[in-house]
Amino acid sequence: MKLNFLLLSLLFLYSCGNEKVIELPEINHSEISEINDVSAGYLFYDETQTDSIELNRKNLIVSTNWLINVDKRLSLKQVIPKIKFLQDKKNNSSHKNESARNYYTCHDLSKKNLGFIDFTEVVYTLEDSISNATKNQIIVRFGNNDNITLNQKGKDVSTINSNSDNLFSDLNKFYTTGSTITLGFHEGLSFQDYIDYKILFQNKKSTPLKFSKKEFLYN
Repeated sequence: MKLNFLLLSLLFLYSCGNEKVIELPEINHSEISEINDVSAGYLFYDETQTDSIELNRKNLIVSTNWLINVDKRLSLKQVIPKIKFLQDKKNNSSHKNESARNYYTCHDLSKKNLGFIDFTEVVYTLEDSISNATKNQIIVRFGNNDNITLNQKGKDVSTINSNSDNLFSDLNKFYTTGSTITLGFHEGLSFQDYIDYKILFQNKKSTPLKFSKKEFLYN
């Protein structure tokens, strides 16, 4: 099933006669613009809910590629537990299709259409699970206001304070053959912030970096 005609349904969803709106995160360019065999789930920003978030997963089909539409205003503290829940549901299903992928839906500004970010392999976890970092592990923590911190054990300078503009030059001070980068995100970041940081690495494909599948939240 082609996706172009789904644009409006990704922005507006009618449920029980009520119109619900999702503000999709914006990106300047997406490498993925078309996906076949899909079903969609929605994470709404809803101030009437206790935690201001509403999950609608009634249209998700386990055997298909999933398009997860997340309102960009939601925080990672709100979003990631719901994403982990959906991942577990799919991974533990007897009807799971091993070739099916999971994508976040975005608004691709360059194409004025939908773009998608694959998160199938991402394992969301807590900071405690990566506390015993090895000397080859570089931990990059993304905080509020473009504050980025790089850590690696066994270095003369084990911590570097950075930002989006200097991130890759600072990474090169740590990165060597055999290094693995683990990404961490402050739980107060918005989903738009999260996508912005993820896109930094997509736009730097010429740099041969190896990433851990684990991503963690911290507070």
